[in-house]
Amino acid sequence: MKRNRRSRPPVQAPSAFAGFRFPPEVILLAVRWYLRYGLSYRDVEELLAERGIDVDHVTLFRLVHRFTPELIDAARPSRHQVGDRWFVDETYVKVSGVWRYVYRAVDQHGQVIDVFVSRNRDIASARRFFTTVLSAHRSPAEVITDRAPAPANVIDELIPAAFHNTGQYENNWCEADHGRLKSRLRPMRGRKTNRTASVVIRGHAFIQNVRRGHYELGVDTAPTERLAAAFDELQLAI
Repeated sequence: MKRNRRSRPPVQAPSAFAGFRFPPEVILLAVRWYLRYGLSYRDVEELLAERGIDVDHVTLFRLVHRFTPELIDAARPSRHQVGDRWFVDETYVKVSGVWRYVYRAVDQHGQVIDVFVSRNRDIASARRFFTTVLSAHRSPAEVITDRAPAPANVIDELIPAAFHNTGQYENNWCEADHGRLKSRLRPMRGRKTNRTASVVIRGHAFIQNVRRGHYELGVDTAPTERLAAAFDELQLAI
């Protein structure tokens, strides 16, 4: 005769906040301030100290780089589908005193599709960027770039059905969007490696997309409160 075994409750995955000295609200507030307002880590340290929260700027660096990818991953199911017109361009940032290329793609709705930090501006880098983007999103009907040969070769190879638009002034939208990124990066510190730079640049794109309403997060709040409400929702998911 078989014994009836009691069903075990499902094992709950530990929260990403487990083991940290600070509560989730403080951690996410620090991460949100840093990515949204272009503050330095010492600026965030000072602002938190004014609220009675004693946290070192080195700890803040670790928190930002630990939780920014967590937030992006947790928000992915709520993200809107990207448009079918992609504006693709490269800009430059300094990483540990050396210039690096940042590939960025923005759709016609202003959603930052993806970013990629690279040492080089060549066919291999362009191919890696487009391959990553296409693995996560459907192929566009049109891709707008400048007349650089590397993206042109990769677009012909990976998206042959897309119309490749290299018209003059057509890519002004993406180029203008670079300015928002650079204004945020200017006071920021800690870009010592491609990886640390990539986390901050991806985090900035994520914040920008949430504020522009490209996620089903904070939808029932005023635009000025959308970002804070979105972080409150994401706190429950990580």
